[in-house]
Amino acid sequence: MFDKDHFIQDCMNAVAEGQGAIREVVAEAVSDSLGVMSELGEPEHAGITPIYRSADLTIINFVWAPCMSLMPHNHQMFSVIGIYSGREDNVFWRRTATTIEAAGAKSLGVGGVAALSRDIIHSVLNPIGKMTCAIHVYGGDFFDPEEPRSEWDHETLIEQPWNIDKVKSLFREAETRFNASKKQS
Repeated sequence: MFDKDHFIQDCMNAVAEGQGAIREVVAEAVSDSLGVMSELGEPEHAGITPIYRSADLTIINFVWAPCMSLMPHNHQMFSVIGIYSGREDNVFWRRTATTIEAAGAKSLGVGGVAALSRDIIHSVLNPIGKMTCAIHVYGGDFFDPEEPRSEWDHETLIEQPWNIDKVKSLFREAETRFNASKKQS
């Protein structure tokens, strides 16, 4: 059965070994999706909830609102994504001379895991009509990275500095839109 404190300790032990070791820990955790949900709780709101944070490791519980989309962005550190409820679609991007262009995609369902290298640019979509829950583990301090992160405008694909407050507001706005659509149905 998934235990949050045990998971944190396993990640702390694995981070020195690198991304592959973290991937194994995350894969084992999300293979018990019901246990993760039981331990972390049924999602009540979309958002970013830190589970653990240090200079070399951040663990976050992401809850994506139904049909929510997050602009292309980078992390400047490796990350491992594990889905324990719903679905997360990732579009991977590569830099061009002036902007970025789509270079691939990966859809993750319950139990799915993806490992992203430090230089990956990706955007995220929850394509379904219910909350999607994911554990994201980062090889650094997600909230205070050593190198500044970037985000790219959805429409123009122009690079700009990452703004965590903007990202948090996107989660709130997506949840508000979804709740308003439920009331109209």
